[in-house]
Amino acid sequence: MDKVWLITGANSGFGRAFVTAAVAEGDLVVATARRPETLTDLAEAHPGRVEALPLDMTDPAAIDATVAEVVARHGRIDVLVNNAGRGHVGSAEATTDAELRDLFEVHFFGPAALVRAALPHLRARRSGAIVQMSSMGGQGSFPGVSAYSATKFALEGFSEALAQEVAPLGIKVLVVEPGAFRTNLMHSTTWSTDLPDYEPTVGASRAAMAEATGKEPGDPAKAARAVIAALAADVTPLHLPLGNEGVDAVLAHLDAVRADVAAWEKVTRDTALDT
Repeated sequence: MDKVWLITGANSGFGRAFVTAAVAEGDLVVATARRPETLTDLAEAHPGRVEALPLDMTDPAAIDATVAEVVARHGRIDVLVNNAGRGHVGSAEATTDAELRDLFEVHFFGPAALVRAALPHLRARRSGAIVQMSSMGGQGSFPGVSAYSATKFALEGFSEALAQEVAPLGIKVLVVEPGAFRTNLMHSTTWSTDLPDYEPTVGASRAAMAEATGKEPGDPAKAARAVIAALAADVTPLHLPLGNEGVDAVLAHLDAVRADVAAWEKVTRDTALDT
């Protein structure tokens, strides 16, 4: 049977690439975006295969209603892709509480609510997959992206526990960690007003991002096909870094953590109570 996909943030970037790749597999896609008119061309290009629905990921009632509507129409959800998101750049000090909370609503609380809404249907069928779009910034961080990385770290921690909880129920969880891909992320990025003291660090990150925008080496279409391959594998990985930059960043972060732990291992192991 054809799979039924529910994809958030499907109007651009990775979301749009997932829609195209899933349709190419012969599957049916319910594509969502905050502004559904941005999905019209996708639905018209794939009649009977792509349905467009509005979904604001900061609205819990809308999340529940969307899942209920998909199940009512198609009887099931086979693949849930939590893809909706945006960027934010600014030092930890300059990022306001409102900016941080707004980003968590989109990147963490919304996806968590969507997972909770979909899980009863996945559990009932003892099958399905949840794809969580994280980032190489969900494994390691750098100046200027403290807020963005915080939301992705939270999503990854949530997903690691989730994966262990639902694996015995036949449900897969895949955390995708892309590097620099040719998407519209930077065009939807918000920016904090920063302080001069952070110019050598956050300022350097801002300049590098501005220089790289529009020149990112990653191909979202290839990324979508890699995700489909990972989901189809007998053993689906929990973490899937994508692109040379993504793979290099994740491996470098893991090496750095291991080096810190090893350097202080004797001291840290000697913290047990004396017996």
